[in-house]
Amino acid sequence: MSASLSVGDAGGASAAPDATGTSAASLRIAVLDRDSGFIQVLSKRLDRLGWEHRVLASPVPADAVVSMRLSALVVDLAVLGPQAWTWLERLCEALPELGIVVCTGPSTVAQRVRGLRLGADDWITKPCHPEEVIARVQSVVRRRRRSASRTEVAPILAGEVEIRSDRFQAFVGERSIDLTRREFELIELLAAAEGRVLEREEVYSRLWGYTMVRGDRSVDVFVRKLRQKLEKASPSWRYIHTHFGIGYRFAAESVEVVDPSAVPSSVPEDWDPAHPAGDQRELAGTQ
Repeated sequence: MSASLSVGDAGGASAAPDATGTSAASLRIAVLDRDSGFIQVLSKRLDRLGWEHRVLASPVPADAVVSMRLSALVVDLAVLGPQAWTWLERLCEALPELGIVVCTGPSTVAQRVRGLRLGADDWITKPCHPEEVIARVQSVVRRRRRSASRTEVAPILAGEVEIRSDRFQAFVGERSIDLTRREFELIELLAAAEGRVLEREEVYSRLWGYTMVRGDRSVDVFVRKLRQKLEKASPSWRYIHTHFGIGYRFAAESVEVVDPSAVPSSVPEDWDPAHPAGDQRELAGTQ
């Protein structure tokens, strides 16, 4: 693996505040791995960022991990051998607030699914670039911190929609809108902007944790799906507004729908409810 990495490739990204306003330099992580080449390159990159970090050559008990006060753990499951799954499960149960990123060799779909279901937050396949490992750790920690603060956040009300961060759900009345986790994170991000236009690049960076690649349409795809679900659940309102060439704005705007049965028969068929004054003048002129 070490042959695929070089110190020069590590990049020059500097520590910057994350979405929670906390500097990346405040992160404290541990790396459970025995790949000397990977550890050397990653450690140099972490030193440049100013992160506190330590290398573990073997699994340690959950209570020892607690005492380390870690923000995240990067672990190669191959180091753990047959006890890997049991150790991972126990650690996740003992430390539900700890971000865990599995960084290991080639694996099967079943293995990746098992690890994620046991509690791992992300899975990276070696060989990989240290910058990707760092970006994924930042993303995991950011999501964890947002989740930890959700119980203190009041629901967001917009039109007929109620956004409940503590439950990862959005409601119309008593009905829950069927949103994926990413779609919920998107509506929460847009709604929290309080009517401000968010650029596509900012949305991508906040949700995916790294810079958007030119030509990537992921944001547009998720916005389209979310908009369709909102309009289906609440057809009398429009919530997500596109600012072409810039990004998206979240604001609940009522859609006026005229019930044909409520219009008097004396009103002409071409009556436009958007221009009632002009219609009244026209009616007066015919009398």
